[in-house]
Amino acid sequence: MLGIEKRDLSLLVIVAILAFCAPFILNPFPTGSAMAQFNAGYPDLMQRFVIFGILAIGFNILFGLTGYLSFGHAAFLGLGSYSAVWMFKLLGYNVLPGIVLSVVVAGLFALLIGYISLRRSGIYFSILTLAFAQMTFAIAYSDLFGKMLGFSLTNGETGLQVYTSDPQYFHSDSAPNIPHLFGQEMQSTFTWDVAGWSFDFNFGYYMCALIMLVMFYLSIRIFRSPFGLMLMAIKTNQTRLNYTGLNSRPYTLAAFVISGMYAGLAGGLLASMDPLAGAERMQWTASGEVVLMTILGGAGTLIGPILGAGFIKYFENIFSKINEKVLHSWFDFLPESLEYGVVWVLEHFVGSGWHLTLGLLFMLIVIFLPGGLVEGGQKLAALFHRKKTEDTPADGAKTPAE
Repeated sequence: MLGIEKRDLSLLVIVAILAFCAPFILNPFPTGSAMAQFNAGYPDLMQRFVIFGILAIGFNILFGLTGYLSFGHAAFLGLGSYSAVWMFKLLGYNVLPGIVLSVVVAGLFALLIGYISLRRSGIYFSILTLAFAQMTFAIAYSDLFGKMLGFSLTNGETGLQVYTSDPQYFHSDSAPNIPHLFGQEMQSTFTWDVAGWSFDFNFGYYMCALIMLVMFYLSIRIFRSPFGLMLMAIKTNQTRLNYTGLNSRPYTLAAFVISGMYAGLAGGLLASMDPLAGAERMQWTASGEVVLMTILGGAGTLIGPILGAGFIKYFENIFSKINEKVLHSWFDFLPESLEYGVVWVLEHFVGSGWHLTLGLLFMLIVIFLPGGLVEGGQKLAALFHRKKTEDTPADGAKTPAE
């Protein structure tokens, strides 16, 4: 069915169910309760879950399949955002032209950068991609090309946004003045309250989730295709593959361009959620984040990048909003001196210091689960399967009750 195996189809269905049920899963605690601060089911965060999931899926095609570690994928994310905002400025707020241009522009830049960077491999390739990303960031931040052309191309450090003076040639008075898809506002949300729980259904989120499912399906087809098998061969032993007389560079370049187009799509969707593009999306830290997502989830696996993206964005949201006041409310039952001591220690791991917690989690996963969260799930499944096998008597054997 759909040209994929039964196992992959089951995985696609699981991802679809998780995406559809995200408003419920991310709101496990009743509104107003002491634990409600751990809810993360509001539209903006959920949209970032699936958008960065798209980014990680694309990066996994390059890194997970081919073994080429790029530190410059944030450049394509930023280019996608700038392209979408320019479509808003020139044509109107319909997100479809912006998303299409984001993919095309990111693909063209990936072709250029990949053609140069893929002349080297290993750490040299990684450094080249990082250099290109930083060059792109510097150009966008300084608006170098805009100054040369005589008009603002990226609007420098302020960021590119839509103004009332922009042409918007295809904009009509009946269309919303915010990003929309054929009149349906991307920010439109309705809330469903059930027994104290509040569930938000956001059009923009479900549109992004649907696009993520399509991109996930395409990644499955790539993984299982002869092209994907060739990328795996490159990762396994590129030198031996070259000895067969096969030129591997077109395959790696194709993987790089596809990965860059995924990143451009993610950038276009970010701009569709908030019509603003800034150079900060091109910084090397953003490239490092997608590397963390892929490794944490499980590089080279299908569902791993999505799990890694959700893991990091969820904990970024939860740990960053736990402040000193919240900690004191948790430990106010302790003696005052002990309470202040505990709070002093924990406040370094939450709030603005949540990156320390992320670093510790990353270290633990890499040490004990080198295959990422997917490996952890596989170990749990194997453990339950072994326990079930031990509890099931062999054929012909009598149970203790007998």
